[in-house]
Amino acid sequence: MSQYFTKSLAALEPYTPGEQPRDQQYIKLNTNESPFAASPRVVAAITGQEVEKLRLYSDPACRDLIAAIAARNRIRPEQVMVGNGSDEVLAFALRAFCDGDTPLAYSDITYGCYKVWCSLMGIPSKVIPLQEDYTVDIGQYKSLGATIMLTNPNAPTGLALTPGQVEEVLKANPDHVVIVDEAYVDFGAESCLPLIDKYPNLLVVQTFSKSRNLAGARLGFAMGDPELIADLNRIKFSFNPYNVNRLTSLAGIAAMEDEEYFASCTGKIRENRAWTAQKLREMDFTLTDSLTNFLFAQSSRIEGGALAKALRQKGILVRHFEGERVSNRLRITIGSRPEMEALIEALKQLGA
Repeated sequence: MSQYFTKSLAALEPYTPGEQPRDQQYIKLNTNESPFAASPRVVAAITGQEVEKLRLYSDPACRDLIAAIAARNRIRPEQVMVGNGSDEVLAFALRAFCDGDTPLAYSDITYGCYKVWCSLMGIPSKVIPLQEDYTVDIGQYKSLGATIMLTNPNAPTGLALTPGQVEEVLKANPDHVVIVDEAYVDFGAESCLPLIDKYPNLLVVQTFSKSRNLAGARLGFAMGDPELIADLNRIKFSFNPYNVNRLTSLAGIAAMEDEEYFASCTGKIRENRAWTAQKLREMDFTLTDSLTNFLFAQSSRIEGGALAKALRQKGILVRHFEGERVSNRLRITIGSRPEMEALIEALKQLGA
């Protein structure tokens, strides 16, 4: 770092994204992207006339996009806020609902950005260990005196809480916001969205990256009580008013309205997940009961890091994490059926 970098962030350890190779020699099963193209409606929406309009600023209020999200989810527009990916929405939420006196509570095994954002913003962390089987002990999340982050389903474990379990946390922490990060909810888990009218401290965050095939567009959204949404917008308009560009907004509207394509793509992911899980179990892999677009898998024969390297040499990228409780496991994105068949064949060749 340079001599000018602020001393208060000298110890900051940035988040490490999954590898993004510049060529096409790899089967990418490491970053939880969709194997499917964006909806045909998205392609149709990005016309030459709309590209010409890039000389104009986007609508900072994102009214048409918010209206589409609200209509699909049967809520009011004032219950929706959108951002440049769910990462930005979550970061805004931490800035709005945490400070030096209000920590963020989150699991010890979960999305790595939470820890990084706390370091960046000077927010104390309350790290709650998952149980031995990677499940959440709801009892540890009661009366915490902190803003709470529940990643549901969790990453990288793939396990999900029920809305009833989340409701227990909401009831036990009425004076603090409970953020439910539902990035993977569309692959088999049950959303907590129906609870937002009952609990003013609930914020549900979702993304277009996974189930709507728009990871490169960078679009996410929060849903909750209008006062929470107003808080998020206060942060947004103090930091980046034009945070969603014109073309991304059009893509988001088209993707949100194409329910048939959404159902088809998520259905295929669930089918491929079930097929791959069965094949891995036949090879004596240990798996969690994932409700996401990835599997959290452990070979009975080859250590996780070594297996990830061996697969890379065969042209297949998977995600390996360092850490005492996860280092022997791999997070494997569910791709197309040919991609998953290639993975299984490579594992057989490696004797995994």
